[in-house]
Amino acid sequence: MTTTATVVTLVAAFMAAFSGAAIFLRAGFVVEPLAQYGVPRSWWNPLGAAKTAGAAGLIAGFFLPYVGAAAAIGLVLYFSGAVITIVRARSYAHIPFPLIYAAPAAAALLLA
Repeated sequence: MTTTATVVTLVAAFMAAFSGAAIFLRAGFVVEPLAQYGVPRSWWNPLGAAKTAGAAGLIAGFFLPYVGAAAAIGLVLYFSGAVITIVRARSYAHIPFPLIYAAPAAAALLLA
């Protein structure tokens, strides 16, 4: 794995872990929009778990490349679903946020 791929993967893992932790800690900048989008509160912990599992999978990908690829695909799909949720809620100004989190995961997948 190249240095670029390593750095991008670490950035993607950090961003996913940060986002997952923000849900678990009920950070206002994450949970307030979730409530506005109509995401049920009972989904918040599983969504946080999916993000942190994706982060762990990216790190595991340094040792098991297929796991890292699967984690990157999962994170891209997760954040694509977030874009769809935002569009359905008609909060178009928020679309860039999940794309910012999806970009490093997609780049890690392409560089791996």
